[in-house]
Amino acid sequence: MASDREGLIDVASHSTMYAIGAYFCDRHPELVDDVLADADAIEGDGLRRWAAREDVAVQDAFETLVTGLAIRFYTALAGEAFDEGGIGASSSGGAGAG
Repeated sequence: MASDREGLIDVASHSTMYAIGAYFCDRHPELVDDVLADADAIEGDGLRRWAAREDVAVQDAFETLVTGLAIRFYTALAGEAFDEGGIGASSSGGAGAG
């Protein structure tokens, strides 16, 4: 039974990450590149170090990291492409599409 429960949690986590990424890309396409850059920096520096350098709360750094991961997850599954302006023109239909 434990593996069935773990599978359910895994599916729920994936759909939540997808939904967060889709929502952010649809609502804030102009911020996608900035969030991805910040998430990369957080991964490299660590939460506490990046938060201290940017003078933000660790919780805010964590939320930025999770949002960046969600954007990557969404775009990987949705097959979205990035251009200089954020999400490419190929993202038609928004989060409900697909």
